Amino acid sequence: MTSQEHRSRLRRPGLAALATLAVVATVAGAAPGAGAAPAAKAGTPKLKLIAASKSVTTYRYPEGGTILELGTYVTVDGAPLEFKVTRKSYKDPIVAQQILRDGKKTTTRTLPKGLITDHGGLPGFLEVSLKNAAGQQVLKTASDFCPNNASGRIRPDAPSTSHYPQSCSRNPWTLGSVWGVEKGWAVNTTQYRYDDGVDIPAGEYTAEVGVAKKYRDLFGMSNDRPTVKVKVVQYDEGGEGGVGVGAKSSAHHAAGHGGHDGHGGHDAAAVDPTQPPLHGFGPRGEDVPMPPAFPHALEDRGLAKHLGDGPGHTDGSRIAPALKPAAKRPTGKAGAPADVPKPDLRSLPAWGIAITDGEDGDVAGKDYLAFSANVWNAGPAPLVVDGFRKPGADLMDSYQYFYDTKGKQVGYSPAGTMEWDPREGHEHWHFTDFASYRLLSADQTKEVRSGKEAFCLANTDAIDYTVKGANWHPENTDLGSACGSQEAISVREVLDVGSGDTYTQERPGQSFDITDLPNGTYYIKVIANPENRLKESDTKNNVALRKVVLGGKPGARTVQVPPHHLIDAP
Repeated sequence: MTSQEHRSRLRRPGLAALATLAVVATVAGAAPGAGAAPAAKAGTPKLKLIAASKSVTTYRYPEGGTILELGTYVTVDGAPLEFKVTRKSYKDPIVAQQILRDGKKTTTRTLPKGLITDHGGLPGFLEVSLKNAAGQQVLKTASDFCPNNASGRIRPDAPSTSHYPQSCSRNPWTLGSVWGVEKGWAVNTTQYRYDDGVDIPAGEYTAEVGVAKKYRDLFGMSNDRPTVKVKVVQYDEGGEGGVGVGAKSSAHHAAGHGGHDGHGGHDAAAVDPTQPPLHGFGPRGEDVPMPPAFPHALEDRGLAKHLGDGPGHTDGSRIAPALKPAAKRPTGKAGAPADVPKPDLRSLPAWGIAITDGEDGDVAGKDYLAFSANVWNAGPAPLVVDGFRKPGADLMDSYQYFYDTKGKQVGYSPAGTMEWDPREGHEHWHFTDFASYRLLSADQTKEVRSGKEAFCLANTDAIDYTVKGANWHPENTDLGSACGSQEAISVREVLDVGSGDTYTQERPGQSFDITDLPNGTYYIKVIANPENRLKESDTKNNVALRKVVLGGKPGARTVQVPPHHLIDAP
């Protein structure tokens, strides 16, 4: 690890930090408890598009335009709305199924081929038309719909908590997703994706919102098209109310993004926890998905009572052990029973690949190859690593822990060390040798090595929530509490089943210095568990390669990234 190292990772604040959308406590002004579940075919959810308010106010920012937070929701009743979205491999197309539950049996229906093209949600679901005060149409657009977005109950007898994951994955390598909305809940149609702002002047508008016909026909929805009055206010940093609005604007435009730091998010420690998450965009655009925004009503979100819950269930409703840091280092002989469940760490091919000058850590005259990389856990057990520090020591001794199917600790093994990273934007404990990166020559005999060797583990991306033991509600998605403070005597870092950990390699020392490399074909090699210090169920899938072709001249280098089977994610 070099002194230049800086990383980018998705920061997911606590739910209160994301409480920027109003929860739909009542539907269109109905009294609490009004609108009991309407009659519907058993197991078939009844969907309806509503507007929570007749009018909204939003802001126009100098750099990013306006995010149209219209307060429209899709209500779900009669049965849960649930989807399973999978691909067998990167050579195979995505297959999406709707899961129909009537309390007695579960059936599935496959959605039309080609309708779902990625794991980000239902594409082109929402249709939005915006007219100005003179009645002229100034915007007509379609937007995707993530069923896992901000949601809440619409009636008091609905399930108190959500069984389903809390966001839709934008990682291009995601293999399996679960989307869902509980019966008696409503899900917000607006996601906080700060690159989706529209450039419209301040003023008053009328928005009409509807659902595309293909989805109305698919889900049996009526053609409801609520209208919302929209007041767009020019943001004035020095004006009245500038503190609240200014903080939000900073969150929109700060150099922070979703993977481990650089542009910012994961290791950006000095973030106002009361504001929406930082999510900046580097030269390659977005690196990892935005988390959804949650209403205050969900701050106490816990395990839901849901069809299929119970011991041994593997649809994401499992009850994970209370993975708290151990109070003291283990004693006795290290080891784990041969048949104990172990994690399966897998590398994903690199993406988000671009030529940079090292950004704010640039070295004059240098060219760098930047990239994003992810190592995920295919399970069936979480990766649990504890670090213990002797008084006055600079390093912690690390141990991997093993649990039986009931969550009882049944063994441990030494797993290297953890070290304190004091640099601004980090300021937490890194577990060493979790992954490493190489740039290989065309014949894969010569290499350039990245200096990135130590990591604060966090569950930044949902890679496959359909694997056995997948945890749909991982806790340590926010590095603010995941990797310990400087005075800590012990730290626990966890990579849960189904989730992966994305780092964006942008800074000198992490990105590859290609200044003196000739043009030609190379391979970015991502290696999980490079020193085999971690015990896994399978080590044959720890390496992933991504082909790149370098060109151009010094100071103006270029890179071409061929598709990887069906995945075209340069």
